[in-house]
Amino acid sequence: MSRSRLRPAPHRVEAERDGQRRCRFPGRLRNLRCDRGLSLRELARRVHYSHSYLWDLETGHKQPTRDVASALDTALSADGALVELITDHEPDEDDQSPLTVALGLLEAHRHDLEAMARSAWSASSGLDARRVAGRWAHVATWLYESFVRSRPPLIRLGASRYSRRMRQESGESPFRMEVLRQGRTPRTECRSVGKQPAPADIAERLMIGPGEPVIRRENLYYADDEPIQIGITYIPVSIAGPSSMVSARALGHGSLYSRLEDLGYPVVRIRECVLARLPKPDEATSLKMSPGVPVLEVLHTSFDGDGRPFEVTRFAMRADLTVINYEMPVED
Repeated sequence: MSRSRLRPAPHRVEAERDGQRRCRFPGRLRNLRCDRGLSLRELARRVHYSHSYLWDLETGHKQPTRDVASALDTALSADGALVELITDHEPDEDDQSPLTVALGLLEAHRHDLEAMARSAWSASSGLDARRVAGRWAHVATWLYESFVRSRPPLIRLGASRYSRRMRQESGESPFRMEVLRQGRTPRTECRSVGKQPAPADIAERLMIGPGEPVIRRENLYYADDEPIQIGITYIPVSIAGPSSMVSARALGHGSLYSRLEDLGYPVVRIRECVLARLPKPDEATSLKMSPGVPVLEVLHTSFDGDGRPFEVTRFAMRADLTVINYEMPVED
């Protein structure tokens, strides 16, 4: 067999290089944006493009132009890192479905994938096999992030989401405030409000007797009409009192925590316990979860200035759509 038959045609090599550069752009853009601590909406304001268009770039649903990449480089202080990934190829806007994009990217990486497969079959040691498995895991993760998790994960902003100042300025609940800050559209569905005996673990958190009556509120939370989390809140009846301030379905400006502050219970300190588990059947249905996807359970407790717990909420969050971000001082 001649050497010429072993070499790919020059135009094919260049096309594969173009494809490799294009498929690196979404991940590079997202990493740069997250490293700078910017939401899609904040970056959109800096470059004068819509945040939905930037989301399409980050997920590979649309291909960037050189002008867009240059504007993003400037806004992100990236020193031309994004422009370097742009080719002179003009994308066909009518052929940018997720399936088409995925097939194009797989074709661009075909030789790499074939080499990885050969390495897997010929691995001579456990160490070689682990290295190859790690490379396959990287490819699988990239495909999942690009085409299964089709939107950026929602970041739970830790303690700052309960800021009194931010709540007063925005008039929003903690969830709505953090969703809006990340360039998304929030929606909250109040599914039920009622009175019931406190479950044992909730009573312990609230420092009340087992079975004492509490107001129970259940909400389903959406970002861009995608269900993200369920929250079940418990407030002692002894704190809620006879008024409807915390038992109404619509809670007004500042939502629940403003109403609790009106009752004399400002949020001064919080405690949160986080664990990962598989969802209960009703949670999986409400959150429209695929089989095998876990939830993050956050058991939140609010304390007033005297250290008294006055509200507990158990959140069940889709682990594939949520990032929890905490920043706190270190105790010496």
